[in-house]
Amino acid sequence: MTDPNAIQPSELDQLPDRDPEETAEWQASLDAVTEAAGPHRAAYLMRRTLERAEGAGIALPKLLETDYVNSIPTAAEPAVPGDEAMEQRITAWNRWNAAAMVTRGSKYGVGGHIATFASAAWLYETGFNHFFKGKEADGSGDQLYIQGHASPGIYARAFLDGRLTEEQLDNFRREAGGNGLPSYPHPRRLPWLWEFPTVSMGLGPLSAIYQARFNRYLTNRGIKDTSASHVWAFLGDGEMDEPESTAALALAAREELDNLTFVINCNLQRLDGPVRANFKIVQELEAQFRGAGWNVIKTLWGTAWDELFQLDTTGALVRRLRQVPDAQIQTYQTRDAAYIRQDFFGADPALAEMAKLLSDDKILECFHFSRGGHESRKVYAAYKAAVEHKGAPTVILAQTVKGHTLGEGFASKNANHQMKKLTVDEFKNMRDLLGLPIKDSDFVDGVVPYGHPGADSPEVRYLQERRAALGGPAPARRVHPVAPLPAPAEKAFASFDKGSGSQNVATTMAFVRLVKDLVRDKETGKRWVPIVPDEARTFGMESLFPSLGIYSPKGQTYEPVDRDQLMYYKEAQNGQILNEGITEAGSMADFIAASTSYATHGETMIPFYIFYSMFGWQRTADQMWQLGDQLGRGFLVGATAGRTTLTGEGLQHADGHSPVIAATNPAALTYDPAFAYEVAVIVKDGLRRMYGEAAPGEDQNVFYYLTVYNEPLPQPAKPSVDGIDEGIVKGLYRFNTAESAGITPPANAPRIQLLGSGTAIHWALKAQALLAEEWGVAADVWSATSWSELRRDALEADEALLSGEERIPFVRQALQGAEGPVLAVSDYMRQVPDQIAQWVEQDWSSLGADGFGLSDTREAARRHFGVDAESIVVAALAQLAKRGEVKATAVKEARAKYGL
Repeated sequence: MTDPNAIQPSELDQLPDRDPEETAEWQASLDAVTEAAGPHRAAYLMRRTLERAEGAGIALPKLLETDYVNSIPTAAEPAVPGDEAMEQRITAWNRWNAAAMVTRGSKYGVGGHIATFASAAWLYETGFNHFFKGKEADGSGDQLYIQGHASPGIYARAFLDGRLTEEQLDNFRREAGGNGLPSYPHPRRLPWLWEFPTVSMGLGPLSAIYQARFNRYLTNRGIKDTSASHVWAFLGDGEMDEPESTAALALAAREELDNLTFVINCNLQRLDGPVRANFKIVQELEAQFRGAGWNVIKTLWGTAWDELFQLDTTGALVRRLRQVPDAQIQTYQTRDAAYIRQDFFGADPALAEMAKLLSDDKILECFHFSRGGHESRKVYAAYKAAVEHKGAPTVILAQTVKGHTLGEGFASKNANHQMKKLTVDEFKNMRDLLGLPIKDSDFVDGVVPYGHPGADSPEVRYLQERRAALGGPAPARRVHPVAPLPAPAEKAFASFDKGSGSQNVATTMAFVRLVKDLVRDKETGKRWVPIVPDEARTFGMESLFPSLGIYSPKGQTYEPVDRDQLMYYKEAQNGQILNEGITEAGSMADFIAASTSYATHGETMIPFYIFYSMFGWQRTADQMWQLGDQLGRGFLVGATAGRTTLTGEGLQHADGHSPVIAATNPAALTYDPAFAYEVAVIVKDGLRRMYGEAAPGEDQNVFYYLTVYNEPLPQPAKPSVDGIDEGIVKGLYRFNTAESAGITPPANAPRIQLLGSGTAIHWALKAQALLAEEWGVAADVWSATSWSELRRDALEADEALLSGEERIPFVRQALQGAEGPVLAVSDYMRQVPDQIAQWVEQDWSSLGADGFGLSDTREAARRHFGVDAESIVVAALAQLAKRGEVKATAVKEARAKYGL
């Protein structure tokens, strides 16, 4: 009978055997061990042999999963410097105050999370005392991505350090009064403390990878030496199911980001129950990270387990730990010693014999309390090994108990993520367990007190001395005083004022040409960070490849296939372009890191991220909110925009909605420029506002979203109109009147105002001519560069009115005295222009590309959606007919004439 596990001849043919006799001896040895000592011993020897081969650098497939034990043996653990007893007391105070803060807030119904920090307290405390470099250290300090649900513990430590007051703790999740603390790490809400938003879950790990990568980018480009900075990302094991959490693991390994450490708090629970009830999340994550090329350190068991492992002479304990699913490990946490003896140890005769040597107290100590993530010695060993490892990023899989030290009512219970408070009796039990000097009389009217050993206590002095040695408080966000960037030479912008003459130019190309000029600026050119997700050639950016270079930490280790061409593909270690491949999420993470470098590193960078407009907000709007929270600055460019402009893609890929989504983000300034000179004015003003001298009251912490088009069209010269730049920036100006367009309407002709944005203004201009030539109607054409900025200004005017200040919205000022009704049109859904309808005094109507996109010619698509020039004419006549200014039959006649 053929052995199904034997190597088949076809496989052997692919791997020629130079010494079959030697191979047979090795195989015979394995068979002998299996027969004499059993398959478990054979498997053990094979694993150890593979580990030895890997350590020796022998080219073999990596061992993706190791035993369910600590990666660092107890004997190899370094001594923890400092005073462990003191750190134990500090951690106890932080545990208490974190639980007290959330419990006290529960009377207001604001919620909060207790159990996450309870499980992760030592993961943070060890880092704060021994590893996390502050902003006053060399370079920029470390970057800390704190797990959002653990924020109460970070606030508690800041309170102990004197950086927060009791009043602020009592205002946890109550920010409206101006002295509160945000629920999670929100830099926009608490900009002196938090650097990085980490909720929504999954965005933290993705951003941490690209932040570590951007640190290297700054160093390799000679902007700033960030080699002393380390990025730490604290994550939950349940959070790793988010696709963004593991989306860029290969990038981190490929670029050897040994300045990055993930610390995954493996308490085996997510919000509603076990992460992997029937499986083992630690083993799954180990295989995933090892397969991606990461260094993996497992910190699973505390010192109480040492005795058990020493008794395990047959390997039965290690085998059993690998067999037991996570949900059962969780169950052991809540059961008595008799249950554990029967269910865990009783599964194997060798373990049953071992259990006879263990007391009930010993069993409960191991299974209820002793986890690697709860012991400073174990955590310190893992962190030290992580920062010393070179050539790859490190992930630490630290096993903990969710709700640790909070009592039997919390620890490992499925519902503990939603449990917001402890009773007074539970607090007293917690006090006794932690050994805190809090008296029963301190509980006034049943309210749990905050605890503090005193500003001059040994605990506080120790904490502050440790932070001083590491470079100051952490976490902390600092915006270093940086001189405003000088404005680029006016020539770069003014060159668009004369138009394109007879040449047709798409606004996408106009933007790229502008950037090509700006990156040559001697003062600010090096600070531009071009970001593109594998579509640079689509946007005409290939000319930047040889001049700026594509960033690669390896440089260019090959000869490019197009080396003999002028615009060849050039990678360089100091390359300026971040060409990310097909990943909008990764590109956005790039953008966030670059756009906040002014705070993270004290180095102002000017990122622009150019993408197919339908793949920006549609795919990564959550990251745009993260960007706004993190106070990022830069230019997002939705290229090939509009629902009818790139019609070959069809349906969901025809962008008729990105300005709608962008309008929901308070930090986004959304523009839909029609002409090249408008693009130049908007970029120039964006550079002034975000990086130069902002006007009084202007928020610099904004980002710009520009939609640009791939339709080559004549670019007109900039009209000589008073206040045109102001109108472009604020969102509306009159491009021409019927008369200035060379049209001579009849005397007393009906008049209408046509408002168009982006490419739609060209349809409006054609409609203007048709209305005059064929229907005797005079139309003025307006360029609406930003519907959302007009709305924002109008909302501010309404708010001012409620305060007794009379302000006229800019849109009303601009249209004041304009004759006739207003008809607005864009290449987007009607609700885009309809944003401003309530502030327009004239009769209002709009046209837009509502519904799903479709594949066809531009002309056919525009006719389908009813936004082409002829459709605009019919809509204009309908408006005028309602007012009695044209014959009612004109609408029907026009529809028939144009075949609508």
